[in-house]
Amino acid sequence: MAILETRDLTYTYSPDTPFEKTAVDHVSLKIEQGELIGVMGHTGSGKSTLIQHFNGLLRPTSGQILLDGKDIWENKNKIRDVRFQVGLVFQYPEYQIFEETVYKDIAFGPKNMGLDEDEIKRRVLATAADIGLSEELMERSPFELSGGQKRRVAIAGVMAMEPKVLILDEPTAGLDPAGRDLILSHIKAYHKRTGNTTLIVSHSMEDIASFADRILVMNKGKLFCFDETERVFSRAEEIAEIGLDVPQITRVFMELRRRGLDFGKEVYTVGYARDLILRELRERKGE
Repeated sequence: MAILETRDLTYTYSPDTPFEKTAVDHVSLKIEQGELIGVMGHTGSGKSTLIQHFNGLLRPTSGQILLDGKDIWENKNKIRDVRFQVGLVFQYPEYQIFEETVYKDIAFGPKNMGLDEDEIKRRVLATAADIGLSEELMERSPFELSGGQKRRVAIAGVMAMEPKVLILDEPTAGLDPAGRDLILSHIKAYHKRTGNTTLIVSHSMEDIASFADRILVMNKGKLFCFDETERVFSRAEEIAEIGLDVPQITRVFMELRRRGLDFGKEVYTVGYARDLILRELRERKGE
């Protein structure tokens, strides 16, 4: 059974007004337990509206959202419980930091779940380790930290609730390449340790190509595609046509194919490109 499912999900802003706009249009999809999913789409594609339905921040105009096979809106009085199970980290989450210490900020979510102090401490320290925050930082004010460290504290606060599904909206926005790689590596470490389902929304196909099991692409409120990473990149030209940038290395191999050198595979990471080229050179050397 899928951990998260939408059935004919539609959401319309400002219905029956001159400002009416359908942001999510009859979207049906299934996300399996333990998957690491990349979510993509140009500005206005509907991706942010879609993910806000997954933990009940928005209620569908029509259609359903199912968590573990149950409609999350079956009992609206229990929607708070859904938000503990589906954690959502917004863009620039460091602006939501407010506690006196790093420890207290990460512990805020677990404390509101009613957990005992021993369990809260276990979760805080385990999550801090996942996200690359040392124990020495726990008693410091989060406002004394660097921008990247603040970002990690804010993400850890949602991770520490140990949701079944973790959704991160542009977690690397505004970071330099080193900071971006660091955040993504820590998210992958968390995913590996917990085995929880993780969705990462990003404008960067290069980031998503490096980690995603499957990629979900939204376009004009509709589900453009949702498939394994290699199959999505086999549609690189279509993806470029809807306004998304494919990885630079993919564009290089697309041009090589146009010029008659077809490697027979979709290339979307530099490491994979290197391996393909080295193999081709070895084969030619052995001719």
